[in-house]
Amino acid sequence: MHVFDIFSIIGTIAFAMSGAFVAMEEDYDILGVIVLGLVTAFGGGVIRNVLIGVPVTTLWTQHLLITLAVISILIAFVLPMRWIQHWKRTEVFFDAIGLSAFAIQGALYAVDMKHPLNAIIVAAVMTGIGGGIIRDLLAGRKPLVLRDEIYAVWAMVAGLWVGLNVSNTTIGLLCLFVLVVVFRMLSVYYKWKLPHRTLRPVGAGNVTASHNIGSNQNHDVHL
Repeated sequence: MHVFDIFSIIGTIAFAMSGAFVAMEEDYDILGVIVLGLVTAFGGGVIRNVLIGVPVTTLWTQHLLITLAVISILIAFVLPMRWIQHWKRTEVFFDAIGLSAFAIQGALYAVDMKHPLNAIIVAAVMTGIGGGIIRDLLAGRKPLVLRDEIYAVWAMVAGLWVGLNVSNTTIGLLCLFVLVVVFRMLSVYYKWKLPHRTLRPVGAGNVTASHNIGSNQNHDVHL
């Protein structure tokens, strides 16, 4: 078994359990938990396949990963709350492993198909973050990876590395894998964020809150 197959197994388990926990936080039933877990684990790969021209049906050849994902989801569903809290404290590490492994594999898929650099980067990004985006949308949340954290950037770095053939030997790819994991963890620890700009008026939330308070006070006076 190739070393990246092992990383993919770890990443699949981590992403599947992540989707399951989000579904439980949103009070989904067992079917919803399974669906959200599977979408998180495989959604990015499906999007990548569509974009770079790989038949989507290749998903059904991944019997081992699908089985492991389902088992992981069911385990997550029955875990005691204490164990779930412990998992969530270490979740970011396994998530970083999944992001790195999936991004590198997505880029390698695109390279094998002789796609240009921009397609390689897109393949890396969508494989790494696509499942998480679909998970958040199905859970009725704003996609976290596009809003609060430097997340997709590290997948882009992986795609750029592979696309430019910086060092695509096994050792070079392992070094890239470690770098992506390390920088993902550093971005979480130091709370790195990309620049952003909001079009919301400054203080609009406070004005609304004050208006509501004032309205409640007036209503109390009339009573």
